[in-house]
Amino acid sequence: MTSTSPPSSPLASLSAAPPTARVPSRLGLALLVLAALLAFYPLYGGSLFPGQHDYLLQKLTAIMILAMVAMSLDLLVGIGGMVSLGHAAFFGLGGYALALLGPEYEAANVWTTLPMALGLVAAAALVIGALSIRTSGIYFIMITLAFGQMFYYVFSDADFAGGSDGIYIYVRPAVEVFGVQLLDLADAETFFYVAFAAMTGTYVFLRVLLASPFGKVLRGIGINPQRVRGIGYNPDAYKLVAFVIGAVIAGLAGYLSAAQFGFVNPSMMSWHHSGTVLVMVILGGLGTLHGAILGAFALEILHTVIESRTEHWLLVLGGLIIVMVLTLPRGIAGLLERLTTLSQKVTSDGHENRGER
Repeated sequence: MTSTSPPSSPLASLSAAPPTARVPSRLGLALLVLAALLAFYPLYGGSLFPGQHDYLLQKLTAIMILAMVAMSLDLLVGIGGMVSLGHAAFFGLGGYALALLGPEYEAANVWTTLPMALGLVAAAALVIGALSIRTSGIYFIMITLAFGQMFYYVFSDADFAGGSDGIYIYVRPAVEVFGVQLLDLADAETFFYVAFAAMTGTYVFLRVLLASPFGKVLRGIGINPQRVRGIGYNPDAYKLVAFVIGAVIAGLAGYLSAAQFGFVNPSMMSWHHSGTVLVMVILGGLGTLHGAILGAFALEILHTVIESRTEHWLLVLGGLIIVMVLTLPRGIAGLLERLTTLSQKVTSDGHENRGER
């Protein structure tokens, strides 16, 4: 009697996620250690870097915000296969929303301005995404670049947005409930932990999203959209939802960046900024999420160190990036995965040898 196996679900027929989609246990432990070192930096940073602690605290906060943008772009590029050069437009739009929606010389209410800012970004992303996903490949790159530059030039010429000079935000948003202050965003350490919570929350949210049926379909679209369509899914609908989600995360990062620096200008929306974030994603490792965070930290730390050493820092940094991309095809995340896998193999071999003796 022959037995028949139960039919697999359509999701099961999609190509399996690449190895970097799953975090090995040792790599996960290493990432947790790095996250703990970052989280506790305000406690030991003053002792290790007494003269530069305040600057490093601000710098780390800014990098965590950039890491959010990198993760949101990784959702599009590394997972969904949508290479966008206009992603910075949503980052800038989130920052401008805070500057324009809040009072000029008073603290903006975070409970009203943040939802309005994210809603504005989502609406813009819905329109842009609905038009952009009709294309693919180089055409998708060009149309997102065009939309991004449209936003850049509109805000560069708009008097209400301060033109090319931008807008200052004199008071950070207030986080209050019935007049009771919950968080003092003017305090550098408090804002550091807000950015840390936003970055880790974004990572956890995207990991859960990618582990869901939606995430599995989106990964399948990034690998083979024709096959996904053939088994009954509409790739355009999934790509549009992912496009909007990525834009909203970038808008949240832009809101936080504007609150941190108290300033927004059109350069936040330029294709150069989109390109920089794309380099972070590639450098860290496409499709890994944690690689986007690692890439953001690596690029910004290299930038800071090299810029302080030589006036030709762009040449040196560009050369290093080229070398790293050529020697690390799966990025920093892939390197760490290989190192932790090798370490685990060496440990297991050692246990086996001792057992044989």
